[in-house]
Amino acid sequence: MKIIKTPAQFKKVKKVTVTFLKNKTIGFVPTMGALHDGHLSLVRRSLKENDFTAVSIFVNPVQFNDKKDFNNYPNTLKQDIAKLKKANVDFLFLPRFKDIYPDKYRYRIIENSLSRLLCGAFRPGHFDGVLTIVMKLFNIIGADRAYFGEKDYQQYMLVKDMAEAFFHKTAVIGCPTAREKDGLAISSRNLRLSPEQRKIAPELYRILKSAKNEKEAVSLLRKKGFSPEYVEEMSGRRLAAAWLGKVRLIDNVKIR
Repeated sequence: MKIIKTPAQFKKVKKVTVTFLKNKTIGFVPTMGALHDGHLSLVRRSLKENDFTAVSIFVNPVQFNDKKDFNNYPNTLKQDIAKLKKANVDFLFLPRFKDIYPDKYRYRIIENSLSRLLCGAFRPGHFDGVLTIVMKLFNIIGADRAYFGEKDYQQYMLVKDMAEAFFHKTAVIGCPTAREKDGLAISSRNLRLSPEQRKIAPELYRILKSAKNEKEAVSLLRKKGFSPEYVEEMSGRRLAAAWLGKVRLIDNVKIR
């Protein structure tokens, strides 16, 4: 696995190998590190469907509306690199802030409709940061396909729409949510749950599946000890964000 740290280095590697890469496909999985089985399921999908796979690890500060979340974000880089090497990833892109944002985030991508709803309504500026970093990474990597988990379904929809709106060559592929055996969507945030909260957390998924409507889902979540931010239906999905103690969980399920 080649570890590449700047956009210029990545372009150089691609230029040197351009003959070798001719008629070959590149898959891409953008991450912020702290890799878990959900990330690795995306990596496996990319490895299966492409000749080469690139993964990025970059904790993007501009998408955090709460600085405490950014400062507390786990750093497991050594373990992450080991996992990616074991998975046989070809390229790891590991940039610094100054390389990604030489403009200091003066230029950004703003979506003024879907990004204002659901998670966006509670996290101002979050999706501006997400869309901006994803477009930058798409331009640097130049992948044929990029893989996103459907747990963050609003993010997936926004990234997919952005790529299509700007006629980007990278096709955005949504992948089913990776879950624990009890149904809880896999997330690095799960590690912050207490043992008692961890027992309750799978109820989010069960209630989203079983509730007759959004109102009933909110009521059932409160009875289980959650503090719901929202439960809403759109695009054939029931989506929710809810706090369990100090941990914010999100999930969604298909509906008829």
